[in-house]
Formats: sequence, C-alpha cells, structure tokens
Amino acid sequence: MTSYDVTRRELLAGTAVAGVALAGVNLMPEFTSLAAAQDAAPAAAPLDIVLRVNGTEQRLTLDPRTTLLDALREHLHLTGSKKGCGLGQCGACTVLMDGKRVKSCLSLAALAEGREITTIEGLAQSEELHPLQAAFIERDAFQCGYCTPGQIMAGVACIAEGHAGSPQEIRQWMSGNLCRCGAYDHIVAAIQDAAAVSSSVGGG
Repeated sequence: MTSYDVTRRELLAGTAVAGVALAGVNLMPEFTSLAAAQDAAPAAAPLDIVLRVNGTEQRLTLDPRTTLLDALREHLHLTGSKKGCGLGQCGACTVLMDGKRVKSCLSLAALAEGREITTIEGLAQSEELHPLQAAFIERDAFQCGYCTPGQIMAGVACIAEGHAGSPQEIRQWMSGNLCRCGAYDHIVAAIQDAAAVSSSVGGG
C-alpha cells in the first residue's frame, strides 16, 4: 500500500468529519444573524398592571411578555408555584384563576389583570391548613415536594369541579400534573379524603 492508499473505513470517516465541518460553516452565519436580530429587537414598553393575588391587589410594572409564573416568583416573591418544564406539561406551576386551574408558565401576567389568582401561599386560612394540604401530610402524598404545590392546587380544582368521584376519575383529571417520585397512589388518596371532607361540610 502506498502513502496515498486509504481503507474504506478511513475514507468514510474522513468524509463524515468533513461534512460536519462544512455544515457548521454553512450554519454559523444563520445562527449569527438570528442572534443579531434578537439582540437588535427593540425592548417592549413596560406595562403597569394590577394583579389580585390571594385577596390582595399588587401593582407591578412588567415587560408585557412576563408570564404569570415569573410575575409571582420574581416580582411578588411567591415561590410556592414552581418552574418545571416551562411548556405547560408538568403542572408544577399550577395556580387557580377565578377558581379554575391554569398553568401559570403559559399565562401572560398582563392577561390576568382583574382576575382572582390563588397560589399555594393563599390556600390556608390563617393557621388552619386547607383540607387537601392536611390530607397530603396525612397520606404522605409527597416525596421531594417539588410538584406538591401544583398537585394541591390542581387537586383543589379537581374537587371543586366535581371530578373526585373515584380513583379512576381523579387520575384522569389530575393527569396534567406529573410526579417524578411516583407518589400518585398517595395523591389520589389525599384528594379522596379532602373531597369527603368538602362533601360533609357542604352537606352532600
């Protein structure tokens, strides 16, 4: 074999490396121009908004692109609502808006003006835990606890919506809230307990 002879494997390897290098060269201008365009985009004018959170009006000046989750966590320091996937898939950021569950990572703060927002911090009444909070403790329905605020807020809505009639129904209507620790059986049991309490209090 001469110095110019190469094996088939060496030829394929060299071609692959060259292809990747060329692709990188061709793509770089596009990435550079995109980054430059984003940097050059004018900043949005801030908005003065009033959010009613846990029964208290909060006046904020926010970028109109601010999510409700970021407004709660970064501006009002209500960090109970957690940042999880940022795509509305895990449910860790769930809060109540006018009594209905919403994924706060997908909701713009500016569009929540005039609505009644309840976070996990506003669920207890003074020193008395909400029945579902108490049931979560009793049933050991959390492990790492990261998803727990969203699970509880979704569970409160699940009960209020009348979707806690059976374990199967609870699982279906809580399917938008994920628990990586796998405490689903305990979560379902806690919701059943709290639903029974709510039913007895309501005279059902």
